[in-house]
Amino acid sequence: MHTHAAHTRVPRTPIRFALYVSRPYWAWGVLTIFFMVIAVSVDTATYYVYQQLIDTAHALSSGLATHRQFFWWVVALPVTLIGHQLLYRASGASALTWTSAMRSHASTILFEHLSLHSIPYFSNRMSGSTANKIWNASGGARDLVDAVVWNFINTALAFVASAGLLYTASPVLTGLFAVWMVVLVITNYQLSKYTSVYAKEREELRSRLSGYVVDIVSNMFSVINFANRKKEVAFVAEQSELLRIATWKNGFYSELLLLLNNILLGFFTLSMVAAGYYLWDQGHLTIGQFIMSITVINGILGWFSYIGMNINHFAESYGTTKEGLDQILEAHTVVDAPGAKALVGGGDIVLSDVTFAYGNKNVFEHFNLTFKEGERVGLVGPSGSGKTTLVSILLRQYDIQGGAITLGGQNIAEVTQDSLREHIAVVPQDPALFHRTIRENIAYGKPDATHEEVVEAAKKAEAHEFISALEKGYDTEVGERGVKLSGGQRQRIAIARAILKAAPILILDEATSSLDSESEAEIQKALHTLMQGKTVIAIAHRLSTIKEMDRIIVMEGGTIVEDGTHDVLVTKEGGCYARLWAHQAGGFIEE
Repeated sequence: MHTHAAHTRVPRTPIRFALYVSRPYWAWGVLTIFFMVIAVSVDTATYYVYQQLIDTAHALSSGLATHRQFFWWVVALPVTLIGHQLLYRASGASALTWTSAMRSHASTILFEHLSLHSIPYFSNRMSGSTANKIWNASGGARDLVDAVVWNFINTALAFVASAGLLYTASPVLTGLFAVWMVVLVITNYQLSKYTSVYAKEREELRSRLSGYVVDIVSNMFSVINFANRKKEVAFVAEQSELLRIATWKNGFYSELLLLLNNILLGFFTLSMVAAGYYLWDQGHLTIGQFIMSITVINGILGWFSYIGMNINHFAESYGTTKEGLDQILEAHTVVDAPGAKALVGGGDIVLSDVTFAYGNKNVFEHFNLTFKEGERVGLVGPSGSGKTTLVSILLRQYDIQGGAITLGGQNIAEVTQDSLREHIAVVPQDPALFHRTIRENIAYGKPDATHEEVVEAAKKAEAHEFISALEKGYDTEVGERGVKLSGGQRQRIAIARAILKAAPILILDEATSSLDSESEAEIQKALHTLMQGKTVIAIAHRLSTIKEMDRIIVMEGGTIVEDGTHDVLVTKEGGCYARLWAHQAGGFIEE
């Protein structure tokens, strides 16, 4: 597993990233190039064998060569033809091992970097689009390496070997060949810049469309219930049309590049054949050398016919990789301090002179509050009073701008984030379950838990009875985000998960506000079991759920306006809590 420190050094430019993720497998890369060099050399030697066959056959008719000499050149031909194919296949096998391992490594690095982002990063992005960018960037990095190895290194080796072979026949032909290579490479490179822009635009639209579709599918119940199916279909059609236009632009410039490339190749062939014929006619080339030069030119045409497409493919892969890296490898906003140690033990939670703002919106200014170890505290107040923000900065989902938050005397900004969150269990209002079995969802709080421990946690959470009634019991898959279960059932699974985690600090974020009275009664019983022996912070709109708390804190506008027990606060004349209690309708705060 890579450390966070390592991730701060992950390159964000596509070429450097591709080199970075392929580095652990460099030996396979060396082997790939080694086999390729020999394969290209043997392939080029085939042209020389053809030359010698023709010249030896011509000399044989004049008595200047023997049948034995001709025979050995005949034997050499299948040896070179089969040999270069075997070597290319060996190069391909080692390249496959190299690039497949590299892509797997790239996906892991990108996902780990993604997992280190704070909650706001994910709140501002569509999950489908974000996930798509991991596969795009890792696949693009692999394609970049493939393009460099097979399209550029292989082609460059072929050009060098062909130029060397041509030089043995005629330095003049070699010079003309070199001039054309420079013209073709520069022309293709300049035109590929346009396709790179359109390739990047196409991948951005493709990722966005993928994100929209995932978002719509995950909310299909709402789409159906609000009769918005046609609207969503029209929206997807509109986005698909934008993708079609971008794809057409990219394809159009690719075809234009191929057309211009083939026109240039036509003039290249004409000039090379004409020059070769002239040299042969003047006696500067043998018939075998002349035919060999035409064969070499024909082979180069095979390479260069697709060089424009190869450069375009490289540009597409570059654009795809860059688009993914730009988003995934954004700097982390909440990071572990250098040398951060694990949080040790429990203790009081103390917020000292805390200042915090979302952008330009101040939430806390010189805020002070202490939660005693083992104390059960309720947080109430209207929306926007700072309750949820308080929990967020305690979990270090955001960094505060001033002051300090300590747990057992340890500043949470100076301990590792993982160790902090290992000490805290959260039961949210709308628990998000994984599309896995009930057993796996409960055991998420303790991955190495035995089946007996999972069942015991479920019993304490008042969940065992309904789980046992299901056809597959604990092996029942709950659907995406737990959609196959009712709200009360999902909440009890979340409580069982928190029970199994056995963290010393428990945060209840409106854990019963969305439930019916019967479900609330069952869950309140489970919560009482869960709260035993823990420091509890409970946010509640339903005040009846926090009556029994040791202490209730009332917040307004980021400040504490009241602090005391229910019995004391409810009798306080003109008090905020007393007013909220009096204005309850069905147990909820009227806002």
